Amino acid sequence: MAKSIILNALDIGTSSIKMMVAQKDLGTGDVAILAQTQVPCLGVRKGEVSNPQEVTQAIIVAKEQLKKSGATKVKGVLVNIGGSRLYAVSSQGLVSVSRADQKISEEDIQRVLQASRALNLPSNKEVLDVFPKEFLVDGEGGIADPLGLAGIRLETKVLLICAFSPVLENLGEAVSGAGLEVEGIIPSSLASARACLTLQQKELGAGMVDIGAGDTGVSFFEEGKLIDFVVFPWGSSHITNDIALGLRTEIATAERIKREFGTLTSQKGKKRVTKIEIPEKSLSFSPKFLKNIIETRISEIFSEIQKELKKISKQNLLPGGIVLTGGGAELPGMVEFAKQRLKLPCRLGRVRDIPGIEDLALSTCAGLLLTGFDSEVESPPGGKVGGRLRRIFKMFLP
Repeated sequence: MAKSIILNALDIGTSSIKMMVAQKDLGTGDVAILAQTQVPCLGVRKGEVSNPQEVTQAIIVAKEQLKKSGATKVKGVLVNIGGSRLYAVSSQGLVSVSRADQKISEEDIQRVLQASRALNLPSNKEVLDVFPKEFLVDGEGGIADPLGLAGIRLETKVLLICAFSPVLENLGEAVSGAGLEVEGIIPSSLASARACLTLQQKELGAGMVDIGAGDTGVSFFEEGKLIDFVVFPWGSSHITNDIALGLRTEIATAERIKREFGTLTSQKGKKRVTKIEIPEKSLSFSPKFLKNIIETRISEIFSEIQKELKKISKQNLLPGGIVLTGGGAELPGMVEFAKQRLKLPCRLGRVRDIPGIEDLALSTCAGLLLTGFDSEVESPPGGKVGGRLRRIFKMFLP
């Protein structure tokens, strides 16, 4: 039996491509990053691959950088998927227990999960994965794991994650064009949830808010299960665009202003700055003006999150709170702003289980790796990684 596992993660973001190689020691359970890199990319729009060829070229550059850093040759990758055309829908399945002794088998569980996927979706939509909410045996619900129970009828209520087929096709084309094999596809905010949420938070009820450059992914958990999932088509790059329009300057300057002066915190004390100047760009504006631009866009994002909480009847009812991650979450004052708007405990989501990762923008990459390691450890030896990752979301079950 192997003493360690090495996996590769590929985070295809709106502004950059990130790749990370990590190794897990099966004896101690420790995970160590072997190599990582980040390169700019222009082929992604609002979290979706819009130009596969452009993305392919960026992935090739990232591969070469990993090679120079001494990483082993990268062949297969766990890859994320984002964009607002990724969505969740509730479904259910029903099968008869197959064994003569009426004991529910793993085969029965797989059949009922497969039955839950039988939705009349449009031809350009497809089910990416299934998240059981509960199982029912002969009408008795609230069962987390029915394996071995006696019954005649097995039902399940699930949350299906569905995707726009052309988005999946573009993603696959971009990755395969770079000579890589896709071993698993995981929505960005679910990967980030694996990296940043604790089991206790998922049990109590918690939300993961992953603010990327082009989109914001949100996932809610309760009793250890995924109960809701949504992606909004706004991210930190939209703040940059708003600043560029508001100050009538180019994108590069707007990004610099956001990073150097952007905040959601009001100024207090004697050292109040009344004017910010960028002499080389002939720009002069007040901190309040800049804060208003940023706050308008962030308010829009949190208003949608609040609507989603209301839709699932969880307003003010997530004891585990809201965890914020992604590059956009590092804006000063974001946590306090989220607390005020959502009326819930909020904190920044740092990566757990992999030491040394402080950058919130790496949460998705880290979560891809941890998800893959979970799947590897839970699966019997001898199989191929890609085959075992068909049920890659199993760690979200109780």
